[in-house]
Amino acid sequence: MRQSPANRILILIKTDGPQLAAAIGDTLGISGEAARQQLSKMAEEGLVEPVTVAAAGRGRPRQLWHLTASGNRQFPDGHAELTANLLGALVEQLGPAALDTVISAREAETLKRYRQELSQAHDLAARVETLTGIRTREGYMADCWQEADGAFMLVENHCPICAAATACAGFCRSELETFRAVLDAKVERSEHILAGARRCAYRIMPH
Repeated sequence: MRQSPANRILILIKTDGPQLAAAIGDTLGISGEAARQQLSKMAEEGLVEPVTVAAAGRGRPRQLWHLTASGNRQFPDGHAELTANLLGALVEQLGPAALDTVISAREAETLKRYRQELSQAHDLAARVETLTGIRTREGYMADCWQEADGAFMLVENHCPICAAATACAGFCRSELETFRAVLDAKVERSEHILAGARRCAYRIMPH
């Protein structure tokens, strides 16, 4: 995506979640008023929408800006409709077992490729960081950090295979198993885009 102000706002909301106009202005280095004008224009284009939330205590309600479905579609989706149609046809013509075979083959290929790239990462922190880089390169807008209790978090703000995963949950199950294998760690999915969350998040602990 080109880094126009609108695209920078889309990426900011996609990555960090719903935002106040003033906070968007601060991040972009523009005034809150300029941010509001840009957001209003984007709202007219159907990319964002304001949601009013009650403030804590007696403060005035605040307006948080969210991405619309159209705003989310500005990010790569790996040819969503074609993917869903092909998967549907595959199951219809060859049965569910054929789809399992395809997912297993994809998992084996991904596992081999990730293992090669992670071969120089000798501890869990390095493996998580390397995997985060790979996933970002693949379009997942990934980020990672270490929590106070020592657990690592790997967060993916976008799912470029969302249509495929919606058509078949096996893709998500396969990705979780791949993470467990290449990280050689306990991995639990704590947030899931397909369950309505804004992002997919994985909590990673040593065995």
